[in-house]
Amino acid sequence: MEALNRSDAQSVSLRELARQVGVSPTAVYRHFPDKKALLSALAHEGINRLGEAQAEASRAAGGGAAGFAATGRAYVRFALAHPALFRLTFMHGDHDTDQPFGDNEPARLLRTYAEAFAGPDAARLQLQAWAVAHGLAMLMLDGMLPGDDSLIDAVIDTQTLFPAQSRSQSGQT
Repeated sequence: MEALNRSDAQSVSLRELARQVGVSPTAVYRHFPDKKALLSALAHEGINRLGEAQAEASRAAGGGAAGFAATGRAYVRFALAHPALFRLTFMHGDHDTDQPFGDNEPARLLRTYAEAFAGPDAARLQLQAWAVAHGLAMLMLDGMLPGDDSLIDAVIDTQTLFPAQSRSQSGQT
């Protein structure tokens, strides 16, 4: 994980990691048979950390629509705080599952909220919510938009995610 803080995933070398931790190059291969296995393990850790951040944000917001929006904001903020890990997670993660978004904590949170808010239209809401959060994260990571908290809050909020619900709660139609 420290190596990812200094460079991107493509620059990570098993030999260099062995040197940095003070073990022989062959010792590393006992844990990771090749670089792909190392990157896969790091991606797995990345998705776990993302899920923890999203679950905590959801709890802090009190669940419901606010919790759903909070998971999206946490997704973008995680990407900005850990850019190399975030990119690695989606480039080298395990995407071979029968679930469209994987079988991990972030995917389970997304599915649970989408099913609660969209019922039979949950698949559309899952894709829409992920596209918004991931798209915003990538635009910010690539320097196309500033990595600004107020912009994250403006793009991912309950009024824009659930406009009909927001209008009915305020008495409008």
